[in-house]
Parts: sequence; structure tokens; C-alpha cells
Amino acid sequence: MKMNITDTDNLQLRKVAQAGPAEAELNVDYSDDDLVLINNVKVLVAPDNSRLEMNIVAFCTKGRITFNLNGGPVSFEANQILACPSQFSFSNLMMSPDFEFKALFVSNRMLQGILRMRMNTWTNLLYVRKQHVATLGTGELDFLVKFYEMLRTTFTAPDTTPFKMEVTESLLRGGLLALLGFLLTQAHDEDAVAAEGRKTSDAIFQHFIDLLGNSAVKHLPVEHFAKELCVTPKYLSTVCKAHSGKTANEWIRDYVVEDIRYYLLHTSLSIKQICVKLGFPNPSFFGRYVKMHFGTSPSHLRKG
Repeated sequence: MKMNITDTDNLQLRKVAQAGPAEAELNVDYSDDDLVLINNVKVLVAPDNSRLEMNIVAFCTKGRITFNLNGGPVSFEANQILACPSQFSFSNLMMSPDFEFKALFVSNRMLQGILRMRMNTWTNLLYVRKQHVATLGTGELDFLVKFYEMLRTTFTAPDTTPFKMEVTESLLRGGLLALLGFLLTQAHDEDAVAAEGRKTSDAIFQHFIDLLGNSAVKHLPVEHFAKELCVTPKYLSTVCKAHSGKTANEWIRDYVVEDIRYYLLHTSLSIKQICVKLGFPNPSFFGRYVKMHFGTSPSHLRKG
């Protein structure tokens, strides 16, 4: 169906991007608050400039598209995968008439919840190394096509299907890890050449994300991480903002929130045990923090 992406009733495209006046024909296979599956799109009138609201993972089966991503040129064509984080801007969109692709648009919440300890790899690849495109072999492309079809089938299955949520989360995690593997392989090839020329700020941001992701207790002030990295808190936040659009405090908050969600929904630890494990001073403070970020109490969040 034909959609105007500035139409307030067009929930699908508003979820994935904020854009100026444009028109497009797209096939949406599935959509909820955290995931949108799009099976091809035909842009009739391209926007001048847009900003991604969700993370995009796409693979091209035919044709070619070019655009600027955060001001840098990107070319995406048949037998390639594309990964872009949320809040990145894109402009100067041009696609060939035969362009065909499949894409997953994933919210930050779902991405971080599914990747967990591998979220550092995603962040380093896309924010630091800027490794957005990788070329696939025939078998790898076939894997992704089958993965997409299985994901679409699973998500559109009746809600009464046993273990549906566990199956879909496991499937999505497997596919995303495979994609990270494709990107990482190519990044290592290029990294061997470019490693010594990496900017100091790149290394600081990467080390911060590694340090944060590997910390058992993440609910700590920026000063703690800045001291570990031998920089000032202000400089660390400036580096984070320049590389990702988010401050150091915002990165810490996002990781803490997903740790809370994981331990409340996926473990049998008591709320008091989770409070201690995540470094909160007492259950009362922990409860207020959960209420602030989830709009409900820890016990209600656990009940779903």
C-alpha cells in the first residue's frame, strides 16, 4: 500500500524513522512496539533528511541503494548486509528501480535485551569502527533469507502457540549474532590495516563500552568509569555524545535498565537479591528507580 510517511496515522514508518515529506510503497510483514519486519520498499518521493528511530538490520537481494549516513556516503547492494543504529541520520537517498531487500527494525530495548553481553560488539562495530555494510557469500545470504522467513512465520503464529516468546527471542538472538559475525569478520580484515591510525577518542569510547558492559555493577556515576579510563567525566561524556549521540550517563542508564529487566523477568532471584547484585543501596531506592524508568514497581514488572 502507498503511504505518506508524514501522515500521523502511519504508525509503521513513524516507528522506524522521523522524516520530512515523502511517499513510499512498503510491505510490512509484522509490527509491534519493538520489532518491525519490512519485506521490500519502493520510494516514490524520497525525504530530504531522516533520522532512524529504531536500529536497522537489512540484507539486499537485488539492485542497489546509496545514501549518506550521518554525513558519510554508504552504498548497499545485492548480496550485502546493512546495520545502522538508532538516532543516525540519512539523506540523499537514491535507489535502483530493481532494488529489493528485507529488513528488521529493532528497538533499543529489544536489541539490548536480546544481545546482552554481545551488545558491546554491536556498539564497537557500528559506533567506533563504523562497519555498516558487509558482503555476503551465497550461503550466508541464503541463511539470512531463511532466517527472515522463519522469523516472520514465528511472529505471526497464533499467540496460543506453546513457548512462542521463548522461540522468537531465541531465533532473533541467533540471527542477530550471525549478522554480527558477518560484520565482525570483515571488520577484522580492515582493522588489521587501520588499527594504528585509530583516533584516541575512538579507543576511549570503545573502552568505556567494554568496561560498562563487563561490569557486574553498572549503576555507578560517570566519575567511576572516567577514573578507570584516566579522563575527566566531562571529556568522557563529550566523547560518548560525539560517537553515539548519547552521553555517558545515558549509556549507563540504558545498561542498568536492561539488567533490571533481565533479572526481574528471567531469573528467580528475589527483588532484594537483585537490588544487591546491581549495586543499589537499598530496596526502597531500587523501587523508586524502577518506578521512574518502567512506570511500575519491581513486583508488578516481574508479574508482567
